[in-house]
Amino acid sequence: MPLLDPENWQSHNLAGGEYAVTEPATGDPLGTVTLASAEDVTAAAGAARAAQAEWARAPHFVRAAVLRKAGDLFTAHADELRDWIVRESGSIPGKADFELHVAAQECYEAAALASRPAGQVLPSEAARLSYTRRVPVGVVGVISPFNAPLILSIRSVAPALALGNGVVLKPDPRTAVCGGLALAAVFAEAGLPEGLLHVLPGGPEAGQALVADPQVPVISFTGSTAAGRAVGEAAGRHLKRVHLELGGNSALIVLEDADIDAVISTAAWGSFFHQGQICMTTGRHLVHASLYEEYIERLAAKADSLAVGDPHREHVHLGPIIDDAQLAKIHGLVESSTARGAKLAAGGTHDRLFYRPTVLAGVDDSTPAYAEEVFGPVAPVRSFSTVDEAAALASDGPYGLSLGIVTRDTARGLDLAERVPTGIVHINDQTVNDEAVAPFGGIAASGTGARFGGEANLDAFTDLRWTTVRGDVAGYPF
Repeated sequence: MPLLDPENWQSHNLAGGEYAVTEPATGDPLGTVTLASAEDVTAAAGAARAAQAEWARAPHFVRAAVLRKAGDLFTAHADELRDWIVRESGSIPGKADFELHVAAQECYEAAALASRPAGQVLPSEAARLSYTRRVPVGVVGVISPFNAPLILSIRSVAPALALGNGVVLKPDPRTAVCGGLALAAVFAEAGLPEGLLHVLPGGPEAGQALVADPQVPVISFTGSTAAGRAVGEAAGRHLKRVHLELGGNSALIVLEDADIDAVISTAAWGSFFHQGQICMTTGRHLVHASLYEEYIERLAAKADSLAVGDPHREHVHLGPIIDDAQLAKIHGLVESSTARGAKLAAGGTHDRLFYRPTVLAGVDDSTPAYAEEVFGPVAPVRSFSTVDEAAALASDGPYGLSLGIVTRDTARGLDLAERVPTGIVHINDQTVNDEAVAPFGGIAASGTGARFGGEANLDAFTDLRWTTVRGDVAGYPF
């Protein structure tokens, strides 16, 4: 029996109007969802708040069992969910399988959070028991994007629920099914009590209402830096805790001792995986001058060899860009870059939403596709002569999400990494990596630090409460 039934998607009495779910590769309709209005957000937050108190009091093993069951269901329904991720988000099947794997692992790791030690016993100057205890924040608002819709929703939803919270999830309407309704269906089948998880696809109005709602004390937002700034500013006005995982323009540094035969595949994956629509995408290739010309030639050849097309019906390496607006942004940055002197070594063309993997040579600080986040399959390549220059180039710019360093001398790579401000570092790997057990997040314009994954989830979705207990009522001088 299918987990997802399109006939039920409009049965939630939401008031934001209908939205057509389409397949980017073909433009064909996949179904219709109903969007949420601001009033729907208010109602959902109230319902989640009402249900949360009993859920927080549930024994830890009850909450853990639901999360473990949810993890099993992502595996059990993998064929159906893979199909939705491929068709709705334009992912190749391998990327969809990775999302499903991470989603299951996020649930299993979250299940373990439910039984983690909840606090500490503290020393006290007075004759009393003094201790801290982690308590659920209440209701967590989650706003997730289109590019890795399942991962970027479940990584907040699962730990928030496991720690005793209710959740209101607003997925991007473009991936409302695989980034939202799929989670609702999985958790319903896993036995999550009604009222705890509300999935409300919606536009800016719904997102603004979620950030402003006084019933939602914590917001978890993943998206662009511009949108994240707006969310952070609005949350600040309401004195809310907000976790921001934003854009990036991550560098891959290739030192002169790198294995050029091995590095090209790594470099291509970093820039072209999921059409470059990943926050961690390698947006700047910094290559030692002694390798630069060969690197350009071989990366361009690799780009030219990659197949681009419909991932649901063909065996391809890259699928479609999510929509026309994103395609126009990507192509505009490429065209403005070549107009300013960058050399197009590969790509730079498209057929409908299928954009060829692109390599740009001869870039500098004034090259738009080098200086800005492209969020597309574009690899700008720049040379450096010294390690000091590489560190300076990698550190330049507003972002600080991920960094890759390729060298045969790992100690040298680690030393270089210490000189570049970033939230994530990978030695002898490209910039796109994710694991449920690892803290994840960027600094500066890339976000507010490692707020997801592992023990970071404890700080993200609980409050630390100080409690003291005395045997007798305390006495005071007056």
